[in-house]
This record gives sequence, C-alpha cells and structure tokens, in this order.
Amino acid sequence: MGPQPLWLMEWLSSGLDLPSGARVLDLGCGKALTSIFLAREYGVRVVAADLWIHPGENWTRVKDAGCADSVIPVQAEAHDLKFADGYFDAILSVDAYHYFGTDELYLAYLAKFLRPGGRLGIAVPALAAELDGNQVPEHLRPYWVPDFWTFHSARWWRQLWTRSGQVDVEVADFLDDGWQDWALWNETCAELSENEFVIENADREAQMVRLDAGRNLGFARIIARRP
Repeated sequence: MGPQPLWLMEWLSSGLDLPSGARVLDLGCGKALTSIFLAREYGVRVVAADLWIHPGENWTRVKDAGCADSVIPVQAEAHDLKFADGYFDAILSVDAYHYFGTDELYLAYLAKFLRPGGRLGIAVPALAAELDGNQVPEHLRPYWVPDFWTFHSARWWRQLWTRSGQVDVEVADFLDDGWQDWALWNETCAELSENEFVIENADREAQMVRLDAGRNLGFARIIARRP
C-alpha cells in the first residue's frame, strides 16, 4: 500500500525515544504491519487506525503476530478521530500523512490528542526541494498524477508545522538514497504480485523513480514534540 512501510517506520522510530508501555497511534496503518513492528520492537501499546482496511482483517494479522494484547485495530477517518484529548504519548504515520495533513488547520486538530511532551512523527514520499514555479520536471511529466502534488520537501513540512504553533519541530530531513529503496520495493511488488493493478502501477512508479534517480523524489521524516 505504498513504499515499504516497515523500512520507513524503522527510519522514523530511530529518531524517537519510545518507552515501553507508551500509548501510540499508528495513523493510516494500512495492513497494520507497522503497528505490529512498533509493539514488538518497542513494547508499546498501539492503536492501529486506518480508513480503508477493515479492522477485522487487521485483527487476524495482529493475532497471528502474537500482538493481541498490544495492538488494537480500529477503522478511523483522519478528520474524525474518537479519542480523548491528550491520550497518546506518540502519534506516528508512514506513507499516509501527506494525503490528509497538508491542510493548514489539520495539525491543530491532531495535536490535541497528544499529551504535553508527546511526540508526532511522519515519514512520507517527498521532494528534495519544492518544484520551481510548481512546474513538473520534463522527465517526470509522463508519470505525474494529481496525487503526487501531495509530495513536499522536508523544509516545507518544517515550515507548515512550525507556523502552526502546535509543536516544536526537532527533525526535518530527507533520506539519503531513499529513492533506491522506493524503486526496489516497487520492482519487487511488480515481480511478485498477482494483482494486475499492483503490477502495472508498481512497475510504472519504479520506472519514474529510477529515471529521476534522486534528483527530486525520495522520503522526508518530520519529528516534533507538543509543548
């Protein structure tokens, strides 16, 4: 459901100090693999929230992974979260936040679910720098789709979060050679999947990323703390 989520969650969580027993929201968890990773690696309690994957499907994966006591799958829309204010010690999101978090008002909504001192972290497909004049580079035009306008630079995300006044940004960086991991994952999906939609789109995206070779496309990581 996007560039390899476990690689991205490992990168994201390496910049955090997640104490055992912390309450974590994995927002846009997809098939809950990242939630299982967090529970196993850090001993945290995870709410695995996703809009598109039914919690019953994720619950089967959670139980099979031996995480029934530490991961709770729920169905949730990012703008309609049913949690108490200040409930979570951390809110994390990979491969998802760019679809709903570019709105100037969203962070003020999401941050209220963090306790004071709580951490917010995302890892998302990104641009090395904002496109000059919002013009798509010639080599990317055959591949460009409207979804890609949600890609922004680490600097752009830092500015968005900082001016919100809701969090203090601690990390905003771009993954060195991340495009290579992105291309490899898509090529693997195209080779091994039996879903024609996945095969076609993964192959096309891999071609785009290989052609770009890191000039524009990669991954950004943003980590912040609620004051």
